Amino acid sequence: MTDEQLHITPRVGRILMSEEAIYGLILVSGMIVVSARGTAWEALATVAVTVIVFFAAHVFAGTLGRLAATDGHAGLRASLRASARQSGGMLLASVPPLIILLLGATRVIEDTTALWVALIVNTVMLGALGWIAVARWSTHWLPRILSALITAAFGGVLILLKAVIHH
Repeated sequence: MTDEQLHITPRVGRILMSEEAIYGLILVSGMIVVSARGTAWEALATVAVTVIVFFAAHVFAGTLGRLAATDGHAGLRASLRASARQSGGMLLASVPPLIILLLGATRVIEDTTALWVALIVNTVMLGALGWIAVARWSTHWLPRILSALITAAFGGVLILLKAVIHH
């Protein structure tokens, strides 16, 4: 599948088709699970702060890694820019669940509904990213389906964890 077929820009496609985007969705789901005894406001704040801290830590670590790998020749600004660009998927992927949590926090939907919908949306997004990632290099259905199921399973495990812990 090309970015044109998905109706996304190549830049957005590159950001979403990154390990950071998948990792970001799993991180957000995990944070929703552990903060789910509180309100949607608490979950929203916890998730937002955690994503920002993890993004900053990822950028920092990537910058240090690039500088170390090049004995400092890559330059601080270039290394920082490259690391931020590489880690952008973590921020972009967290937007839909944060919007859902905001809907719960502002009472547009119930707190509990917001938490569950955010987890379900994350799981669907994980499956879609797994499907699309394989569709970029394979026209066969089986690897696409397996990738979607495996990627979505990470979100599914967290949904099961929420169900077991909080019910």
